[in-house]
Amino acid sequence: MPQTLTAQDLFRAAYDNRYTWDDQFPGYCADVLLRIGEQTHTGQVQINPDLKFEIFNLADQTAQHALKSQLWEMTIHRVRHSFEETHGKNTFELGETDATGAVEIHVGGAAMGNRYKVRDNTVCFVHRQIRDVIVNIHTFGTQHTPTGYLSTGYRSIYLDPQTGTQKGAATEFEDSFEEIDGYYLLTRRVIRTEEKGQPAVTEVQFTNITLLGPVDK
Repeated sequence: MPQTLTAQDLFRAAYDNRYTWDDQFPGYCADVLLRIGEQTHTGQVQINPDLKFEIFNLADQTAQHALKSQLWEMTIHRVRHSFEETHGKNTFELGETDATGAVEIHVGGAAMGNRYKVRDNTVCFVHRQIRDVIVNIHTFGTQHTPTGYLSTGYRSIYLDPQTGTQKGAATEFEDSFEEIDGYYLLTRRVIRTEEKGQPAVTEVQFTNITLLGPVDK
């Protein structure tokens, strides 16, 4: 008789299936082009082996702030933490399965109130409270690699934790990755949202990507 997977089994498998950089990651440098609406900015970035980053030759403060936000978002999702480090104080309970086959996972313990959906060994929905706001992330595109999946299309919505009402416009991300010397690196990100009721688009492109050191894999 086949063994029934628990909520923790399902969620752990999807968590461990995320693509992350290993402890041999050498860092890299790249040219960057940033478009914010009609304005275009260029510069260079360096992602260090410890995943801290630096920006060069980008004087505009608004552009620099926008780029820092995207570099932080990019690097934090490539950090490798074990399941126990991240979720060791949580418990998990199965919820309903929706029409797409996604299984809802309810979280108890330290992160009580959070919930996820798992489908095809990927996390396709996140409902998580971060300080004084709830974020919902719907993933609708993925890229599979030999060592895990990357989200290539996702939508984030912020909610008031008390009322559940939406705060601000939804933001949609479209990411492209390229394998370079054994590492999958972001080469393009398009961000679509609304500002004052009007569509707002930001695009980041990384080119001339070069690893900072040799890769021993």
